Amino acid sequence: MSKTVKLMPPLTEADVVQLEIGDKVLVSGVIYTARDAAHKRLLDLLEAGQPLPMEIKGQILYYVGPSPARPGRVIGAAGPTTSYRMDSYAPTLIRLGLKAMIGKGKRSPEVIAALQEYKAVYLGATGGAGALISQCIKAAKVIAFPELGPEAIHRLEVVDLPAIVINDCQGRDLYEIGVAQYRRTAAP
Repeated sequence: MSKTVKLMPPLTEADVVQLEIGDKVLVSGVIYTARDAAHKRLLDLLEAGQPLPMEIKGQILYYVGPSPARPGRVIGAAGPTTSYRMDSYAPTLIRLGLKAMIGKGKRSPEVIAALQEYKAVYLGATGGAGALISQCIKAAKVIAFPELGPEAIHRLEVVDLPAIVINDCQGRDLYEIGVAQYRRTAAP
């Protein structure tokens, strides 16, 4: 039975271990954006022994490259991007204390194993709903890599940004379980 959980980063292990696949999540507080170009830059900083532009421990990264804000708006459309492009980078950030990621699509077995080992979760946001999701964003500021344009790291202040737990700390995958349940109920 899924539940609705309000999350406010920084997250603790206790915050994420309570989450199960299918749970609805409403995120409020400060989160950060990062797509593949920004992830590469973050890992380059780590390899060079340099500090990251934000605290990663307990944080939520939203895989999004927002469109430019229209007049009077904080941000443009802010729908999730496909997460697998971050899969080669994500386990390192999870090991460093990243507690949640928001995106769309499946994750690799390596990411799912890191979620389980280091107690983190992957949340899915609805693709194609960028204009609606942007209404949950109350402030946005580029904090790193401005030369990347929409792929720069943004600090977002969000209120009740909706997502669903796709991969939990127990290694479960909502996409796999959902397909298996469908096959059982759709069988002749």
